[in-house]
Amino acid sequence: MRGAVGAGARLAVGTLTVFPVRVERVDRVTAGSAMLWAPGVGALLGALTGAVAVLGTWSGLPTALAALLGVGAAALLTRGLHLDGLADLADGLGSARPAEGALEVMRRSDIGPFGVITLLVVLGAQTLALGGLAEASPWAALAGATVAGAAGRLAITWACTPGVPAARPEGLGALVAGTVPVAGAVAASAGAVALCALGLVRSPGFAVACAVALAVGSTAAVLLRRRAVRRLGGVTGDVLGALSETGATATLIVAAGAVAWV
Repeated sequence: MRGAVGAGARLAVGTLTVFPVRVERVDRVTAGSAMLWAPGVGALLGALTGAVAVLGTWSGLPTALAALLGVGAAALLTRGLHLDGLADLADGLGSARPAEGALEVMRRSDIGPFGVITLLVVLGAQTLALGGLAEASPWAALAGATVAGAAGRLAITWACTPGVPAARPEGLGALVAGTVPVAGAVAASAGAVALCALGLVRSPGFAVACAVALAVGSTAAVLLRRRAVRRLGGVTGDVLGALSETGATATLIVAAGAVAWV
């Protein structure tokens, strides 16, 4: 069991980040463990994203530019895989084709108009939201970005619970589908909620705002997941990436909207 946990942690880092790790075991047991680690890895990535934005503002850069560098750093740290999945899912859902046709669109290496527009909106929203947090307080930026990072990957964890099928018999979706027990997902959610206490560095009200933002981000991801499952028949690696970006973006937006009031 301990070996599976360690292997799962390495697989989570190797799959969700650019950091080089040695992954010696890849099976459904390890994949399930990796998906339980996902929110923790996301929190680390979020903290690094916020740190880049904060360091940028401290160095004298305009807040918007510093936030853009933070968002860019997040894309680099994930190899852009989540953003690629978001664009692919947008093209697939926007294609108006049956499930097989939509999945074929998503397999293509190019990005269509739906994908381009979605990326522009999401990256713009992330930049403006992170910039708003950084302008309010460096601590708000760090806390908000950390919670957003955890929220995005928590959406992946829940997408791997029983009852959420894979859209294809192969690929990442098939490997991880149904591997996370509901109890494990609940525990991961509790850990993400606990991270909202980081908002106390700004104010008690901001800690509550982070919890509300987490709930909104998680809800947005669930709604997108349901749409993808109905449309495609299940989840794929692209769907998981899209869920991550959706959950993180919605969380950042809510946190940024609340920070001025708390």
